[in-house]
Amino acid sequence: MRVAENWKDYELIDASDGERLERWGKYYLVRPDPQVIWRSEKKSEFWKKADAVYHRSSSGGGHWEYRKKLPQEWKIGWKDLRFIVSPTSFKHTGVFPEQAANWQLYMDMISGKKDIKVLNMFGYTGAATVACLSAGASVCHVDASKGIVQKAKQNVVLNGLEEESIRYIVDDCVKFVKREIRRGSRYDGIIMDPPSYGRGPSGEIWKIEDSIYDLIGTCREVLTDDPLFFAVNSYTTGLSASTMGYVLSDVLSSYGGTCTSDEIGINVTCSGLPLPCGSTSIYRFRD
Repeated sequence: MRVAENWKDYELIDASDGERLERWGKYYLVRPDPQVIWRSEKKSEFWKKADAVYHRSSSGGGHWEYRKKLPQEWKIGWKDLRFIVSPTSFKHTGVFPEQAANWQLYMDMISGKKDIKVLNMFGYTGAATVACLSAGASVCHVDASKGIVQKAKQNVVLNGLEEESIRYIVDDCVKFVKREIRRGSRYDGIIMDPPSYGRGPSGEIWKIEDSIYDLIGTCREVLTDDPLFFAVNSYTTGLSASTMGYVLSDVLSSYGGTCTSDEIGINVTCSGLPLPCGSTSIYRFRD
């Protein structure tokens, strides 16, 4: 497992009985996590002092219980980068802190190389986009939600990177890539963070197990002749890191290179153990 490190303003304090206790800057949140199946003693005092707790509904979704008044949004830092935190009705906060393990990899692969173009698909609020821009790449950021793309723009501006080479696209990722093929657009790196299930802006249905193989195959057509990397994140239960690695290798092996597949996670302060938080497969075409 690769563990996210170098967080300034985030801490996974404890995890027990289906919940995680987290510090986001100066605020403490309790959120559900289905992978936390153990029932260890909740030792931290902040379980009872949390500023907000997210409660799941038996009919789906859920709601926040605010024990203290919180700002609508605030900022946290990872290394020299900063991101906006804003709790949503779906328990998310706009930042997936375990992805810092991948941001570091992207930055390491890009740093020192010239004219690297990255396509960030299902780009969400743009943390990976910010990381790639900060390392010197140009980025095309694609997401089907106009509101989410606006938040990505805010994160880019927050980091003073708005003058860098970036395109924001609100569109269905599959349709966009097919248009890029026709236009002859090419990318050195591709980052893909697809949902398990979703709908595009025109009602297009996406199911990862039915669609991911074809999408990776389609994306192969927008790679440059000498690409750098292709990364796929997955939070889908039943799709292991090795499964995604097999798909990447099957589609991309003719280029040469190597594929690594790992769980990613965050260390829990109270136990010292890493909490698994999904997986990533990365195909590296060159050093």
